Amino acid sequence: MKPGALALVTGANRGIGLETARQLAQRGAVVLLGSRDAVRGEAAARSLDPDGARILPVALDVTDTRSVAALAKRLERDHGRLDVLVNNAGVFVGATAADTTAEVTRDILAVNVVGAVAVMHAMLPLLRRSSAPRVVNVSSTTASFGLTSSGADLAGDASVRLAYTASKAALNMLTVQYDRAFRQDPDLAHIKINSASPGWTATGMNGFRAPRTVREGARAVVTLATLPDEGPSGGFFDEHGQLVW
Repeated sequence: MKPGALALVTGANRGIGLETARQLAQRGAVVLLGSRDAVRGEAAARSLDPDGARILPVALDVTDTRSVAALAKRLERDHGRLDVLVNNAGVFVGATAADTTAEVTRDILAVNVVGAVAVMHAMLPLLRRSSAPRVVNVSSTTASFGLTSSGADLAGDASVRLAYTASKAALNMLTVQYDRAFRQDPDLAHIKINSASPGWTATGMNGFRAPRTVREGARAVVTLATLPDEGPSGGFFDEHGQLVW
Protein backbone atom coordinates (compact mmCIF):
# COMPACT_ATOMS: atom_id res chain seq x y z
CA MET A 1 0.00 0.00 0.00
CA LYS A 2 1.38 3.35 -1.03
CA PRO A 3 1.69 6.14 1.59
CA GLY A 4 -1.36 8.34 1.47
CA ALA A 5 -3.62 5.61 0.10
CA LEU A 6 -7.28 6.40 0.70
CA ALA A 7 -9.16 3.70 2.64
CA LEU A 8 -12.84 3.44 3.58
CA VAL A 9 -13.82 1.16 6.47
CA THR A 10 -17.55 0.69 6.98
CA GLY A 11 -19.03 0.18 10.43
CA ALA A 12 -15.81 1.43 11.96
CA ASN A 13 -16.82 3.32 15.08
CA ARG A 14 -16.03 0.30 17.29
CA GLY A 15 -14.65 -3.21 17.41
CA ILE A 16 -12.75 -4.75 14.52
CA GLY A 17 -13.62 -1.87 12.20
CA LEU A 18 -12.13 0.69 14.55
CA GLU A 19 -8.98 -1.37 15.03
CA THR A 20 -8.71 -1.87 11.27
CA ALA A 21 -8.86 1.90 10.81
CA ARG A 22 -6.12 2.33 13.40
CA GLN A 23 -3.81 -0.22 11.81
CA LEU A 24 -4.33 1.11 8.29
CA ALA A 25 -3.53 4.63 9.46
CA GLN A 26 -0.38 3.31 11.12
CA ARG A 27 0.66 1.92 7.75
CA GLY A 28 0.34 5.34 6.15
CA ALA A 29 -3.22 5.35 4.81
CA VAL A 30 -5.70 8.17 5.10
CA VAL A 31 -8.70 6.36 6.57
CA LEU A 32 -12.35 7.30 6.20
CA LEU A 33 -14.03 5.91 9.30
CA GLY A 34 -17.58 5.08 8.27
CA SER A 35 -20.26 5.12 10.93
CA ARG A 36 -24.05 5.10 10.80
CA ASP A 37 -24.10 7.31 13.92
CA ALA A 38 -22.16 10.46 13.03
CA VAL A 39 -21.59 11.48 16.65
CA ARG A 40 -20.14 8.09 17.59
CA GLY A 41 -18.06 8.11 14.45
CA GLU A 42 -16.55 11.49 15.25
CA ALA A 43 -15.75 10.39 18.80
CA ALA A 44 -14.16 7.18 17.56
CA ALA A 45 -12.02 9.01 15.01
CA ARG A 46 -10.84 11.52 17.64
CA SER A 47 -9.93 8.68 20.02
CA LEU A 48 -7.43 7.39 17.46
CA ASP A 49 -6.36 10.60 15.76
CA PRO A 50 -7.17 13.79 17.71
CA ASP A 51 -5.74 16.02 14.98
CA GLY A 52 -7.70 14.38 12.17
CA ALA A 53 -4.58 14.03 10.06
CA ARG A 54 -5.00 10.34 9.23
CA ILE A 55 -8.49 9.24 10.32
CA LEU A 56 -11.55 11.16 9.15
CA PRO A 57 -15.10 10.33 10.26
CA VAL A 58 -17.73 10.01 7.54
CA ALA A 59 -21.45 9.38 7.92
CA LEU A 60 -22.41 6.11 6.25
CA ASP A 61 -25.46 3.92 6.69
CA VAL A 62 -24.93 0.95 4.37
CA THR A 63 -28.68 0.18 4.41
CA ASP A 64 -29.56 3.65 3.08
CA THR A 65 -28.74 4.07 -0.61
CA ARG A 66 -28.96 7.85 -0.26
CA SER A 67 -26.29 7.80 2.45
CA VAL A 68 -24.06 5.57 0.34
CA ALA A 69 -24.53 7.72 -2.76
CA ALA A 70 -23.81 10.91 -0.82
CA LEU A 71 -20.50 9.54 0.42
CA ALA A 72 -19.51 8.35 -3.06
CA LYS A 73 -20.28 11.81 -4.42
CA ARG A 74 -18.15 13.38 -1.68
CA LEU A 75 -15.21 11.09 -2.44
CA GLU A 76 -15.55 11.83 -6.13
CA ARG A 77 -15.40 15.56 -5.42
CA ASP A 78 -12.65 15.54 -2.81
CA HIS A 79 -10.40 12.67 -3.90
CA GLY A 80 -11.46 11.28 -7.27
CA ARG A 81 -10.53 7.73 -6.27
CA LEU A 82 -10.62 5.09 -3.55
CA ASP A 83 -7.72 2.71 -2.92
CA VAL A 84 -9.03 0.41 -0.19
CA LEU A 85 -12.58 -0.63 0.72
CA VAL A 86 -13.22 -2.71 3.82
CA ASN A 87 -16.80 -3.94 3.99
CA ASN A 88 -16.84 -4.39 7.75
CA ALA A 89 -20.33 -3.19 8.70
CA GLY A 90 -22.27 -6.12 10.09
CA VAL A 91 -24.93 -7.17 12.57
CA PHE A 92 -25.57 -10.30 14.58
CA VAL A 93 -28.94 -11.29 16.00
CA GLY A 94 -28.80 -14.49 18.00
CA ALA A 95 -31.80 -16.77 17.46
CA THR A 96 -32.35 -20.51 17.62
CA ALA A 97 -33.56 -22.30 14.51
CA ALA A 98 -37.10 -22.24 15.87
CA ASP A 99 -36.88 -18.50 16.52
CA THR A 100 -35.18 -17.48 13.27
CA THR A 101 -37.93 -15.56 11.53
CA ALA A 102 -38.04 -13.97 8.11
CA GLU A 103 -37.78 -10.57 9.80
CA VAL A 104 -34.61 -11.52 11.71
CA THR A 105 -33.04 -12.95 8.57
CA ARG A 106 -34.05 -9.96 6.45
CA ASP A 107 -32.53 -7.50 8.92
CA ILE A 108 -29.22 -9.38 8.99
CA LEU A 109 -29.03 -9.73 5.21
CA ALA A 110 -29.85 -6.03 4.76
CA VAL A 111 -26.59 -5.06 6.46
CA ASN A 112 -24.26 -7.99 5.94
CA VAL A 113 -25.02 -8.69 2.29
CA VAL A 114 -27.18 -6.03 0.62
CA GLY A 115 -25.27 -3.26 2.40
CA ALA A 116 -21.97 -4.58 1.08
CA VAL A 117 -23.38 -4.68 -2.47
CA ALA A 118 -24.68 -1.13 -2.14
CA VAL A 119 -21.28 0.17 -1.09
CA MET A 120 -19.45 -1.83 -3.76
CA HIS A 121 -21.73 -0.53 -6.49
CA ALA A 122 -21.26 3.08 -5.41
CA MET A 123 -17.50 2.84 -4.91
CA LEU A 124 -16.53 0.83 -8.00
CA PRO A 125 -16.02 3.90 -10.22
CA LEU A 126 -13.64 5.26 -7.58
CA LEU A 127 -11.82 1.95 -7.10
CA ARG A 128 -11.38 1.69 -10.86
CA ARG A 129 -9.27 4.85 -10.79
CA SER A 130 -6.87 3.53 -8.15
CA SER A 131 -3.56 2.08 -9.28
CA ALA A 132 -3.77 -0.75 -6.72
CA PRO A 133 -7.34 -1.12 -5.40
CA ARG A 134 -8.06 -3.61 -2.62
CA VAL A 135 -11.45 -4.78 -1.32
CA VAL A 136 -11.88 -6.84 1.84
CA ASN A 137 -15.20 -8.39 2.84
CA VAL A 138 -15.15 -9.13 6.57
CA SER A 139 -16.62 -12.61 6.89
CA SER A 140 -16.48 -15.38 9.49
CA THR A 141 -14.92 -18.81 9.79
CA THR A 142 -18.41 -20.04 10.71
CA ALA A 143 -19.47 -19.25 7.12
CA SER A 144 -17.25 -22.01 5.75
CA PHE A 145 -19.33 -24.78 4.16
CA GLY A 146 -16.34 -27.11 4.32
CA LEU A 147 -15.66 -26.66 8.02
CA THR A 148 -19.31 -26.59 9.05
CA SER A 149 -20.30 -29.67 7.05
CA SER A 150 -17.29 -31.59 8.38
CA GLY A 151 -18.52 -31.12 11.94
CA ALA A 152 -15.56 -28.96 12.94
CA ASP A 153 -15.84 -27.44 16.41
CA LEU A 154 -16.08 -23.75 15.52
CA ALA A 155 -15.95 -21.13 18.24
CA GLY A 156 -19.13 -19.52 19.50
CA ASP A 157 -22.68 -20.79 19.96
CA ALA A 158 -23.72 -22.62 16.80
CA SER A 159 -27.32 -22.93 17.99
CA VAL A 160 -28.09 -19.22 17.57
CA ARG A 161 -26.17 -18.13 14.47
CA LEU A 162 -28.18 -19.69 11.65
CA ALA A 163 -29.05 -16.43 9.86
CA TYR A 164 -25.72 -14.76 10.62
CA THR A 165 -23.60 -17.56 9.17
CA ALA A 166 -25.86 -17.76 6.12
CA SER A 167 -25.32 -14.04 5.53
CA LYS A 168 -21.55 -14.40 5.75
CA ALA A 169 -21.62 -17.39 3.40
CA ALA A 170 -23.51 -15.18 0.95
CA LEU A 171 -20.88 -12.49 1.39
CA ASN A 172 -18.21 -15.07 0.57
CA MET A 173 -20.02 -15.96 -2.64
CA LEU A 174 -20.09 -12.28 -3.54
CA THR A 175 -16.32 -12.23 -3.11
CA VAL A 176 -15.94 -15.09 -5.59
CA GLN A 177 -18.38 -13.65 -8.10
CA TYR A 178 -16.95 -10.13 -7.97
CA ASP A 179 -13.46 -11.53 -8.46
CA ARG A 180 -14.53 -13.52 -11.53
CA ALA A 181 -16.35 -10.53 -12.97
CA PHE A 182 -13.39 -8.21 -12.37
CA ARG A 183 -10.99 -10.58 -14.13
CA GLN A 184 -13.16 -10.40 -17.26
CA ASP A 185 -13.30 -6.59 -17.35
CA PRO A 186 -10.08 -4.80 -18.36
CA ASP A 187 -11.13 -1.71 -16.42
CA LEU A 188 -11.60 -3.70 -13.20
CA ALA A 189 -9.07 -6.52 -13.52
CA HIS A 190 -6.55 -4.73 -11.28
CA ILE A 191 -8.94 -4.86 -8.28
CA LYS A 192 -8.09 -7.52 -5.69
CA ILE A 193 -11.00 -8.70 -3.56
CA ASN A 194 -10.88 -11.24 -0.74
CA SER A 195 -12.87 -12.40 2.29
CA ALA A 196 -11.27 -12.18 5.73
CA SER A 197 -12.10 -14.08 8.89
CA PRO A 198 -11.09 -12.22 12.06
CA GLY A 199 -11.72 -15.30 14.19
CA TRP A 200 -13.88 -15.26 17.30
CA THR A 201 -12.95 -11.81 18.59
CA ALA A 202 -14.14 -10.00 21.70
CA THR A 203 -16.50 -7.24 20.50
CA GLY A 204 -19.85 -5.81 21.45
CA MET A 205 -21.43 -8.18 18.93
CA ASN A 206 -20.73 -11.16 21.21
CA GLY A 207 -20.76 -9.38 24.56
CA PHE A 208 -16.94 -9.41 24.64
CA ARG A 209 -16.99 -13.13 25.45
CA ALA A 210 -14.45 -14.22 22.84
CA PRO A 211 -10.77 -14.86 23.61
CA ARG A 212 -9.20 -12.85 20.77
CA THR A 213 -8.47 -9.12 20.97
CA VAL A 214 -9.51 -6.71 18.24
CA ARG A 215 -5.84 -6.20 17.44
CA GLU A 216 -5.60 -9.91 16.64
CA GLY A 217 -8.95 -9.90 14.86
CA ALA A 218 -7.96 -7.09 12.50
CA ARG A 219 -4.73 -8.76 11.34
CA ALA A 220 -6.18 -10.72 8.44
CA VAL A 221 -8.29 -7.76 7.35
CA VAL A 222 -5.34 -5.37 7.25
CA THR A 223 -3.10 -7.92 5.53
CA LEU A 224 -5.61 -8.33 2.70
CA ALA A 225 -6.21 -4.58 2.51
CA THR A 226 -2.50 -3.98 1.93
CA LEU A 227 -1.65 -6.84 -0.41
CA PRO A 228 1.23 -6.40 -2.85
CA ASP A 229 0.55 -6.62 -6.58
CA GLU A 230 1.44 -10.32 -6.60
CA GLY A 231 -1.03 -11.07 -3.80
CA PRO A 232 -4.08 -13.31 -4.16
CA SER A 233 -7.61 -12.38 -5.15
CA GLY A 234 -10.88 -14.23 -4.83
CA GLY A 235 -9.89 -16.12 -1.67
CA PHE A 236 -10.98 -16.63 1.94
CA PHE A 237 -8.30 -16.10 4.58
CA ASP A 238 -7.64 -15.78 8.28
CA GLU A 239 -4.35 -14.61 9.77
CA HIS A 240 -2.84 -18.06 9.33
CA GLY A 241 -3.63 -18.52 5.65
CA GLN A 242 -6.34 -19.69 3.28
CA LEU A 243 -9.59 -21.17 4.55
CA VAL A 244 -11.86 -23.65 2.80
CA TRP A 245 -15.07 -22.24 1.41
